[in-house]
Amino acid sequence: MKIYAVCQSGLGTSFMVQMNIESALEAAGVDMSNFQVDHSDSGSISGDMADYFFAEKTLVPALNNLPEEKIVPLDSIIDADEINQKVKAILDDNNISHT
Repeated sequence: MKIYAVCQSGLGTSFMVQMNIESALEAAGVDMSNFQVDHSDSGSISGDMADYFFAEKTLVPALNNLPEEKIVPLDSIIDADEINQKVKAILDDNNISHT
């Protein structure tokens, strides 16, 4: 499964979200070789690049080139608990066993 963290410039914010997604996956005890997590700016992504795109909720309207069902809006990009919950929801939705 491929997951992208997206922000306006594709630098610090998206990289921080990427690291939090990776931490959430590791904490969930999944096989990390089945996942690829990356980050990008909002202008460089397309719907076929990943299964899910995490983005701060105010950026979501600008992501009109992505399928809505692939977008994971974040209320707070610094809330690791929110990212953990949303990662676990994705795992559940895809029937991926986790702790």
